[in-house]
Amino acid sequence: MPNLTGLETRGLPLGGLGFIPPRSSFILVLMRLLDRYLLLEWLKALGLALGATLGVLLLEDLYSNVGDLLADGAHGRDVLHYYGMLLPSFLPAVLPMSQLVSLLFVLGTLHRNNEITAMRAAGLSLWRIARPLWVGGLVLAGLLAWLDSSVVNHSVEEARTFRVNLHLAAQRRAHPNAAADTVADLTYDDAAAHRLWFINHYDQATGVATGISVYESNAQGLNTRWVLAQQGHYDKAAGAWEMEGVKEIIFGPDGIDQPQAPNFKTKTYSDFAADSPAQMLLLRQNPDDLSLDELQGVLAKAGAGNDRATDSFAVEFYSMLAKPLICLLVVGLAVPFAVAGVRTSPLVGASKAIGWFFAYYIVSGVSTHLGDQHYLPAVVAACLPIAAMLVVSVWMFRKAA
Repeated sequence: MPNLTGLETRGLPLGGLGFIPPRSSFILVLMRLLDRYLLLEWLKALGLALGATLGVLLLEDLYSNVGDLLADGAHGRDVLHYYGMLLPSFLPAVLPMSQLVSLLFVLGTLHRNNEITAMRAAGLSLWRIARPLWVGGLVLAGLLAWLDSSVVNHSVEEARTFRVNLHLAAQRRAHPNAAADTVADLTYDDAAAHRLWFINHYDQATGVATGISVYESNAQGLNTRWVLAQQGHYDKAAGAWEMEGVKEIIFGPDGIDQPQAPNFKTKTYSDFAADSPAQMLLLRQNPDDLSLDELQGVLAKAGAGNDRATDSFAVEFYSMLAKPLICLLVVGLAVPFAVAGVRTSPLVGASKAIGWFFAYYIVSGVSTHLGDQHYLPAVVAACLPIAAMLVVSVWMFRKAA
């Protein structure tokens, strides 16, 4: 019979079956095996939940919008192309919910089979058991941040442009003599450059603006220059406004106009390059429909978010920056409820976790409304709900541990 006294330090040879390592090494190997096992089970459930949730959301969007797409003359190929562009924009909304469902399913299964109880009886703490899930949540948070700043940006902008162009083309076919794609009374305040625009009509099809008035001032609010033009268009390649029938009124240092008010048949304004029509039209969009880059551009033009008229854009911008932290919040909510005492049904814990998750969205909606109405600063309105729920989830985790 083999001598077992050296197992603590030397291990135990098993001939052709291998070798049992020393006790400390054996525990480390066991912990790594548990990490891989738990992570693999969760990733399989996450893939299934993500596919199912994306499918449901896609069907809901098809039910709501495919009729409008077909009414605007879209063919089957156009619909497939549109949803191919739009699908990545669903991921930021779908990923946290799929993560929650997959975690509750996997942890509930382990709890029901008493595997969590066995792990804790072996001396593993709840923090240690959930370590691969925290690491997975951190990786998902990084993935979500990358998606919002790159893939989703392109998806949102391209899908919206396709939809707008399709609708405008349908309007032109139905009413060839009507100005269906003309925007009236377009105004834009470039607070960062102290420049205010008024455009009587802007034709989105031709890119021609008529009745242009541009008022510039200095940091003290004194007039520096007025530019009045009969019409003009924005040259994307040159990055400048080409205007016709131009009259300029130049003001002195005291804000009083000078005797000379030069007129120009045509004039190019490269210093207006940042004020493109596309940038102006963004302010007419719902902040929820804009990409992260577009929101950042709107805020930059509003003087770093100091314009009360753009508070809703600021709240949405900071909410998108804070959104990846939801992946950590999900872990903090799912684990404590999913591994509740053995006398508690896993379904009860799962329902509580889902309830807290939806409570976060309710609090987030209230906070966003307060930010839009100027009762809370934009950063506070965007970050307060997730910060508060993260504190609650960590407290629940510590209590369960």
